Amino acid sequence: MTKTEFLKCFLMRKLSKSPQQHILLAQPQNLTQSAVLIALFEKDGQLQILLTKRAEHLKHHAGQVCFPGGKVEERDKNHTDTALREANEEIGLNPEVCQVVGQLHPYQTISGYSITPVIGLLNEEPNLLIDENEVAEIFQVPLQHFLTTNDHHIVIAHKSGKSHKVHFLPYKHYNIWGATAVMLKDLVAHIN
Repeated sequence: MTKTEFLKCFLMRKLSKSPQQHILLAQPQNLTQSAVLIALFEKDGQLQILLTKRAEHLKHHAGQVCFPGGKVEERDKNHTDTALREANEEIGLNPEVCQVVGQLHPYQTISGYSITPVIGLLNEEPNLLIDENEVAEIFQVPLQHFLTTNDHHIVIAHKSGKSHKVHFLPYKHYNIWGATAVMLKDLVAHIN
């Protein structure tokens, strides 16, 4: 899928709540507000999705595959500001090279976060710089992989006496799971 095809599909369809989107906690007002950047760029005529692997020494979500992003801070005007600021801090992504085209609905996690996925198209493959305090690795996955894969797994996890579905989308030696996997599924469902 090219950038033009993606834009046509993404912008022309009304965003609806996905079947994967669940309210996982009883009191949403107690969730930590956060945002992530789903950054896409074209390489050899195909869109690539930028993903990171969190540093192993981190207290929360160590070693997990995720999108650049983090907690909303008081200085942020909105979720887009948060996503762009965090992407700049974590991977050195210059906000000026990112065309924000929209958002997906927020996703609530069993770990207590409400995550708003912000969708951004990059002009070209970016030059990035890892903040090793937060990120162990940056990699890309062709969007086409998620559009065509049937390799999607769901397991049931239990937390605080409740059952929750945990999604997994493997890619090569990476295990993309949890909120990141659901957001990718939601993006694919919206543009397919």
